Amino acid sequence: MTETADDLSAPLGQDKPRRKRRLRLPFTSMQLLAVLLGLFLVTFAGFAIFNKDPLGGEPMSRIAINQLRPAEKATDDKSAIGQGQETKHETNETPKQAAPGEQRTITMIDGSTGARRDVVIGGGDAADKGEAASAPPPVMTGINPKLLEKSRYGMIPVVADGLRPFNVYAADADRAKAAKMPVVAIVIGGLGVGAAKTLDAIMKLPPAVTLAFTPYGSDPGKLAERARAQRHEIFLQIPMEPYDFPDNDPGPQTLLTSLSPDQNMDRLYWHLSRMQGYAGLTNFMGARFIATEPAMQPIIREAAKRGLGFFDDGSSPRSIAPQAAANQAVPFGKGDIAIDAVPTATEIDRALNKLESAARERGIAVGTASALPVSIERISAWTKTLGDRGILLVPLTTAMLKSKSS
Repeated sequence: MTETADDLSAPLGQDKPRRKRRLRLPFTSMQLLAVLLGLFLVTFAGFAIFNKDPLGGEPMSRIAINQLRPAEKATDDKSAIGQGQETKHETNETPKQAAPGEQRTITMIDGSTGARRDVVIGGGDAADKGEAASAPPPVMTGINPKLLEKSRYGMIPVVADGLRPFNVYAADADRAKAAKMPVVAIVIGGLGVGAAKTLDAIMKLPPAVTLAFTPYGSDPGKLAERARAQRHEIFLQIPMEPYDFPDNDPGPQTLLTSLSPDQNMDRLYWHLSRMQGYAGLTNFMGARFIATEPAMQPIIREAAKRGLGFFDDGSSPRSIAPQAAANQAVPFGKGDIAIDAVPTATEIDRALNKLESAARERGIAVGTASALPVSIERISAWTKTLGDRGILLVPLTTAMLKSKSS
C-alpha cells in the first residue's frame, strides 16, 4: 500500500475525520403539514357526504336506559323510551332531570329513521304513587261522565243525550239582565303552568271572569278543578303555529300548518284529554294557523262535533275562525282588547276604560289578559265598581250567546 507524505506526517492512531451525511426528507415540514391537513379535510368531507344522519347535525344528548323486568316497566317514568334511540329537547337544550312534582315533555328521535315522538316524563303525584307519567289524567270532580268518550290519550268531550259541554259547563249568569244591559267579559289566559299565579287568578278575580288553561304543567286538571269549584268557567287553550315558528314555539304537540289534518287531529286529542269541564276552546298563539283555512277548518268542525264553543283571542287580524264557526254553528266569541299588552298599572287602567267604552257602543266587549300580578290587581279593582256604571260583567259563554242572538 502506497502512503503519501501527508499520511506519514499524521499522528499515529488518529484518522481523518469523515463528514456525516445528513438524512434529507423528500419534502419540507410545511409540505408535511399541508399533506396532513388535506387528508383531514378529505376524511371529514367523506364522512359528511356518505354518512346518512337523519338528525342533520342537531344537538342531542344520550340517555342511558336500563333494561327493565316486565313488572317494573309500568312504574318507570321513562318506560316509553326504547333502547338505541336518541333524545333531543325541542328547545335545543340538554334535557334536565324533572324536579319532584314537575313534568317534562321530550321528543324521541329514532337514530336510524329520524322519526320523532313526544314523551312526557316526571310528574307530581303520578311519580310518587309509582304510576306511569304518561298515564291519562283522571276524570275531574263534577264532570258528567256521559259527556266523555275514551281516546288513545284519555277522556275527551262529546255530545250525549242532547247535552253539549258548552251549555253544561257554562258558568251561571243572569242572562235576562245581560240581554238588556251592556256586558263585558274578561278571559285570563296562560293558566295551569304556574300554580301560584293560577291560584291568584282563581281566588282574587270574581267568578264571572273566565279562565283559560294551557294543556301543560304537571297537573293542569287539578287547577282547573279548583277554578270550577270557585264558580269560574274554563276554556282550554290549544297551542297553534305562529308566523315565526319554530323560533317562537308554543310547546309540545303544537298544531302546525305543515301537518296533515289527521296529524293535527291526533295532537288535538292529546290536548283535549289533559283536563275536563271546559266549555270551549281558544287559540294559544297561532297567528299563522288560525289564518290558514285548510288547517283551521277541521278544528272548528271537531269543536262543533264535540259540543264546544270557540274563542278567538283577536291577536290575528287575518283569522278565518269567525266564518268557519258561523258555517258550523259553533258558539263563537272574539277578543276586542288585550288588556295588559303593556303590563303597567296606568296602561292596564287605560285599556279597561277602552273596554268599557266599547261595551257601551256595541253592547258587548271582550277583553283578554294574562295572570300577571298587576293585571289581576287592576282588573279586580275595576270590576268592583263596574255595575255602578251600568255595565254587567258576565262569563265568556254569556257574551258569546248574546253576540249570537243580536
